[in-house]
Amino acid sequence: MKSVLLYANPDTGLESRLQAALEVARAFEGRLTCLQVTPYDSFIMGDPFGGIYALPTVIEQVQRTAEEHRRQIEERLRGEGVAWEWLRLDGAPSQLLVDRARLADLIVLTLPGAETADGAQEIAADVLVHARSPVLAVPRGAAGFDPLGVAAVAWDGSLEASNALRMALPMLRRAAAVHLVTITQGHRDFPGADAAAYLARHDVEAELHERSPGGGSTAAALLDAAGTLGAAWLVMGAWGHTRLREAMLGGATRDMLHTSTLTLLMAH
Repeated sequence: MKSVLLYANPDTGLESRLQAALEVARAFEGRLTCLQVTPYDSFIMGDPFGGIYALPTVIEQVQRTAEEHRRQIEERLRGEGVAWEWLRLDGAPSQLLVDRARLADLIVLTLPGAETADGAQEIAADVLVHARSPVLAVPRGAAGFDPLGVAAVAWDGSLEASNALRMALPMLRRAAAVHLVTITQGHRDFPGADAAAYLARHDVEAELHERSPGGGSTAAALLDAAGTLGAAWLVMGAWGHTRLREAMLGGATRDMLHTSTLTLLMAH
């Protein structure tokens, strides 16, 4: 993970995802790219007759606020011992993140949780579906993140799970331990043993675990298993489509984005 892309806008999740991004960059001696985005609607206004315009005073205030935020974070980054750069762009955050992630090994975002007022849900959904880089989704208020800690991998044999597994290899190779967790729901065409064999070919020893969802959801069963195993982070595929924004992500993916207290490494 030599190239880490961080969504650096000021919001309630910034501190946690900044800390996580720094830990990954340190562990892999990588470079951190901080992307600050000013959405167009920050300075574009409308009138009752359908016209749109931008007041110079509003533009100046938005620019001053953005520049002060950049100054504060850059001052902090100078003391972190990590190579970094700052990009400040105007536009749609999710689209710019996808564009800038073309040569990124990892995108660091915030888990939406129950808070959606800052657009975290929309950003996470768009980036997960459209980006070709894995996403590290960090809970708001997380006290820290250990990229070299115990890792759990949610495995169901799907294309999305396979992609996530492959993309997570650099971190899985360095993890203290790796656990493959399958939530059993009837017949499986691609058992966890095959995933364990794939990891073994890459010098990653993984332990297999099968759990039943019982009367709960797949997401709840995964989080319970990860907690029991002492996982610091969990790898999972993000299933989704783009026909309707409200249904952009599959049920288990949506549940994990909203309920996980664990950092997730996800890929579509």
